[in-house]
Amino acid sequence: MRITHPMSTTYDAIIIGTGAGGGTLARHLALAGKQILILERGSFLPQEKLNWSTSAVFLDNRYHTKETWQDKDGKPLHPQQAYYVGGQTKVYGAAMFRMRAEDFGVIQHKGGISPAWPISYADLEPYYTQAEELFHVHGDLGTAPSVPGGHGSSFDPTEPFHSKPYPFAAFENEPRMQSIEDAVRKLGVNTFPIPLGLKRDAANPVASKCARCDTCDGYPCLLHAKSDSDINCIREIMSLPNVTLMTSTRVLRLLTNATGTAVTEVEVLHADSNATARYSAGIFALCAGAVNSAVVLLQSANDKHPRGLANNSSDQVGRNFMYHQADALLAISTNTNTDSYTKTWGTNDFYLKDTDPAYPFPLGQVQPVGSFHHEMMKGDAPPLTPGFVLDAMKHRAVPWWLTTEDLPDPENRVTLTNATPGEAIPSDISQQPGVSGAHGASDTGIFNSSTAVAIAPPARIKLSYTPNNVESFLRLKDRWVSVLKEAGHADMHMPMTAYFKKRIPLEGVGHQNGTCRMGHDPATSVLDAHCKAHDLDNLYVVDASIFPSASAVNPSLTIIANAIRVGDHLLAERLK
Repeated sequence: MRITHPMSTTYDAIIIGTGAGGGTLARHLALAGKQILILERGSFLPQEKLNWSTSAVFLDNRYHTKETWQDKDGKPLHPQQAYYVGGQTKVYGAAMFRMRAEDFGVIQHKGGISPAWPISYADLEPYYTQAEELFHVHGDLGTAPSVPGGHGSSFDPTEPFHSKPYPFAAFENEPRMQSIEDAVRKLGVNTFPIPLGLKRDAANPVASKCARCDTCDGYPCLLHAKSDSDINCIREIMSLPNVTLMTSTRVLRLLTNATGTAVTEVEVLHADSNATARYSAGIFALCAGAVNSAVVLLQSANDKHPRGLANNSSDQVGRNFMYHQADALLAISTNTNTDSYTKTWGTNDFYLKDTDPAYPFPLGQVQPVGSFHHEMMKGDAPPLTPGFVLDAMKHRAVPWWLTTEDLPDPENRVTLTNATPGEAIPSDISQQPGVSGAHGASDTGIFNSSTAVAIAPPARIKLSYTPNNVESFLRLKDRWVSVLKEAGHADMHMPMTAYFKKRIPLEGVGHQNGTCRMGHDPATSVLDAHCKAHDLDNLYVVDASIFPSASAVNPSLTIIANAIRVGDHLLAERLK
């Protein structure tokens, strides 16, 4: 168990999880001088050469948990979850999009309704600006025309207003991506620079942390140049006297007072000692991700909350799981692609509606994948295909990432099997690469230190999911392939299935959200507009599980912005 400061006997707040939501909230409260305890199931992800090994990262799943869930049919599900300080941000692609203003309202899709949020884009905009500054976001609004509320974008008609321009300049294209952008623009397609949370100083590359490498999307960053909640948040505060960080510590359940109106303690398992302990605070913030935040609440069932904590009013905990209709595909042509980092521009021309008037529904977003290697094609290649053949294909291909909004469905949900209220919560102890110290290991070999991590027993967690809004997603793929062919940059295309394990199947659990959505009505939501549980006086959920709808953009920046918003609320109203 890593304790970075002697344990306090009294905490103002206990924060569970160190991902985009938990890390950001912890930093916000810590810098305000509050006594906080941070609980993280994993350890620090090791800083090792294997961070940049495609085989280790994508084929061996080196940085994914060994936990096994089950799907709706009871089949084993191996989630690509990263249990480390920083959570999924250690291996994300660092695309930092604001949701469109329209995403906060009701939107009619072909597959159903995307519901409104209890807050508006204008409510969140100041926090988006702070989030972009905190995570060093590089972007560009072009000539930034004046619009109500601030600046618009001359590149992207769907971009909502910004009260301030991006804090850092956008990444420039490498030659192949520049040629494709020029060609699709000639067809009338609007393109924009992708906002990226990477620490790149193009004006001074010698001093730049980011080397603009070809091992970014899905990889841990060997250089710590990716803006993640470990580097940007936790390591900024962990040495403060008011901060206690416990790693290798799995939260088992939350305990309430006798009336069931407030949380009084958190019960944890310290994996390195296989011992349980309890800690108390005035405020509890659950930030374990859409699946595991729901798991903690369901495991916390008691006589006052027999269906799970925060579940009595609505029976909504665990429901409405979303993770986007998304796919990666390869556009293969006779043109050679020697670009190293390709994730520099995208288009939202199909975001709010199809270009076909007969189909007046949103389709989604198109962006490139940041990095691609021939090993990623092994899963779909014919048996015994030589590596040099795949490598030759790699140099003729450009990888694209397409996203369509997933819609909330109460039957798409997280549940627990063999769970009885009040029973001892089972855990298995596993080993994963990691370090217990404050900084990554300097090991340069295959072997590195390993740390204990507590995981759920096999099949304990059930993730039931049926795809929806699929027709719009298929139309988006057809639209983009047609654009690339007309622009002369796709002679053929193929799904990049090996990269994301068969079309981001359920095990990918990327962009996971929903399960504890916020809203004004306790009968249809779990949390209020400040992300406090309707049923409990001092429990907040601050991660992507609070999303009433998924939008069709990467969720990280919205999670971070909302965490800052909730932090402000707590400091002003609850932790004065």
